[in-house]
Amino acid sequence: MLWNRQTGLTVDVRGPVPAAHVPVEHNITEEAALSASADDDLRVTMLVDEDQLVAQGAPIFRLRHHPDIVQVAPMAGRVAVVDLAPGRRLSEIRFFHENDGDRHQYAPNAAHKSGDALRLLLMESGLWLALRSRPFGRAPLPGEEPAAIFIAGLDTKPLAPNPALSVKGREEDVARGIAQLLRLTHGPVYLCQAGDAGEGFAEFAPNDRIRRLKVAPVHPWGLPGFLVHQHHPATLSRPVWDIHLEDVAAIGALFATGLVPQTRLISFAGPAVTDARLLRCQPGADLRSLCYGRVTHGPHIALSGSPLEGRARRWLGARDRQVSVMNAGASDQRDHWLVSALKQASRPRPIIPTAAIERALGGALPALALLRALAVGDRETATRLGALSLVGEDLTLADYVTCAAPRHSALLDNMLREIAKEEAS
Repeated sequence: MLWNRQTGLTVDVRGPVPAAHVPVEHNITEEAALSASADDDLRVTMLVDEDQLVAQGAPIFRLRHHPDIVQVAPMAGRVAVVDLAPGRRLSEIRFFHENDGDRHQYAPNAAHKSGDALRLLLMESGLWLALRSRPFGRAPLPGEEPAAIFIAGLDTKPLAPNPALSVKGREEDVARGIAQLLRLTHGPVYLCQAGDAGEGFAEFAPNDRIRRLKVAPVHPWGLPGFLVHQHHPATLSRPVWDIHLEDVAAIGALFATGLVPQTRLISFAGPAVTDARLLRCQPGADLRSLCYGRVTHGPHIALSGSPLEGRARRWLGARDRQVSVMNAGASDQRDHWLVSALKQASRPRPIIPTAAIERALGGALPALALLRALAVGDRETATRLGALSLVGEDLTLADYVTCAAPRHSALLDNMLREIAKEEAS
């Protein structure tokens, strides 16, 4: 059947592409921030005050409803602004960099003794938030055990950095990280990497529960959702986790040094960029600072994320590993006649059946049936077709192809939120 084949689409984003052979530049911006959108509804208990000096990796706040889960400082610096909305909802916590600041060190020794101690260490160090649970796409609950864990060792979003480059020379950290993931589940751990890659990091983790998936290096197969749906579907009673390869190495480094890594690898690219590069910066980095001296003259928009799902914002998002700088206004060219017709149609915009829609969902499932179920709010059908294994970002390529309004990624996120509320009540 068509949806059992690994197919996809190449999104043509004009502009320079980061070269893998160019040395990676380190860029710690003078300001950084931990921020949340209104949809996140992140209620927190602060552990620091404004104007307080903090070490990199030190606890900043706890989740109010799950106090064992902690977020840590992205860099050594001074807490400049603590902005909480009513109900202690996180809006923004801003930091100013201190060049001679300290790094907070954890004691991982006890975590070797029991699974509970391992979970507590990951929660206290902030690395628990690198895990994402499906269904619902949120951080796992403290006592949750996954049926399987998927490690994202490739990223097929337009202009995305190769995850293998982020752990180059850190094979021992990856092996230690995988060993700890095996302690969090009794199920398999899937190592996902491009089908044309060599042995890579997989050879450092011999275990009968580790399964390597060779994946077509075409979008959207670099997104874990379709691999989860195909190989280990998530259900309400059997959640499945995913985690980026670099975060696996971060867990391994924590057990070796007691330190949380200071930087992550990101790509800086897009049509408005003059100098596309791979950079290492802190989480929550200031996008305006990263753009300085690297963009073309004229108005532009800096997106945290890829050109498909990125959001215009000041700070690098919690899970984002791309900064995509786009020309404001995009283009003076007229829309294709089909796009113009869709924009003038009554809402919601109709879906025109094309082969591109099937390819936008990777050939992994019946695309039109799923999109229609989301459009009419048919939870039963959407769930049966695999919606519980997906999150909003998995449908951004379908949004791009269909020009649908409202966006199917938003419809999926809304449906998952409603299901989560019903399960919690």
